[in-house]
Amino acid sequence: MNSKNCIIFDCDGVLVDSEPLAERAYQQVYSDSGLAIDPSIMQYCIGLKQTDIIAKIAELTGHYLPTEWHAEIWPTTRKLFEASLQSTTEIKPFLAHLQQARCVASSSSVERLNVSLGLTGLLDFFKPSIFSSSMVQNGKPAPDLFIFAAQQMGYQPTNCIVIEDSFLGVQGAVAAGMKAIGFVGGSHANSQTAQRLHAHGATAICSSWNEVAETLIKLGIN
Repeated sequence: MNSKNCIIFDCDGVLVDSEPLAERAYQQVYSDSGLAIDPSIMQYCIGLKQTDIIAKIAELTGHYLPTEWHAEIWPTTRKLFEASLQSTTEIKPFLAHLQQARCVASSSSVERLNVSLGLTGLLDFFKPSIFSSSMVQNGKPAPDLFIFAAQQMGYQPTNCIVIEDSFLGVQGAVAAGMKAIGFVGGSHANSQTAQRLHAHGATAICSSWNEVAETLIKLGIN
């Protein structure tokens, strides 16, 4: 697809409404290991890759998940995804009408991305342009993943627009020299989410894909 701009999508909380399910998975694994974590802790982990989530929970609670339990997180998450995962509302018609180049840049593993996008019928909109933080040295909020995605897609950072639901992702996009749109259409988002996205540099805050489409037009991208 030839276009002047490239739209870089986060996956969890943007393309798929996965954050509440992922939070449940972490709570279940921690509980099974004998460590109870308050659900509110997980709001500080949105946008991070698994190793960084475990480190963040340890930092905030003093509870470090024993190494042998790390491998339980993805199978537990996958089971919840297979039972309940949905795409975000109206994302399919938005993607069907999108004329710009697009890719996914997510903190999730390649396997999780393929499963999430496959379960929700979104995989064909993006493959093979699916990039994971496992492909770079530093995850969000570092700019590494976004810079890598732009290079792989053949675009300069100034011609990339990132759509993110986490302030860590917005930070990474801005650090990469890209515009960021904050998306608050996922079921986990609230007024604080919007405030954080704006405070960390989001060009606009959108609660629906219609609003995203309107914002892209305002930015001269249509």
